[in-house]
Amino acid sequence: MKRIFLFGGSAILVLVVVAAVVMSLFNLSALPEPGRAEIWLATRGKHFLVHRASHGPLPAEPTDRASSIQEGNTLFGTECSECHGNSGRKPTDSGRWMYPRAADLTAPEVQRYSDRELFWVVKNGIRLSGMPAFGRVESDEHIWNLVHYVRTLPSQEAPH
Repeated sequence: MKRIFLFGGSAILVLVVVAAVVMSLFNLSALPEPGRAEIWLATRGKHFLVHRASHGPLPAEPTDRASSIQEGNTLFGTECSECHGNSGRKPTDSGRWMYPRAADLTAPEVQRYSDRELFWVVKNGIRLSGMPAFGRVESDEHIWNLVHYVRTLPSQEAPH
């Protein structure tokens, strides 16, 4: 029994040392762009956590999709374009200065979220990022309108 404890203690010590070395190499600065490994880990972790958190009862969606999209367009201009840009594709200076940077809402990583997951993100925000929670300032209907509008972004023609 004593031998197992010693091995377990040694393994924990090795893990602590490895974690300390890795943390000492981590650059806390928001100036450099993150590397591929950091982006991959952060994206996968965020998708997993949003997927897990978004399960639960959802308020009903507006039934008139065209009207919802039109209202979402208006809301997007006042609530979202400040960081994501008017097209949702190219972040503004404010969005580019954030870390992580404001997302390109037309990107596959964003569009792969389900409507349920996008609703959750807009309503609850993403902690430790620039994405605020709109659940206390916007109604559920307005949040659905934003979700419906974001779904139209990839189909819009980008200006040339």
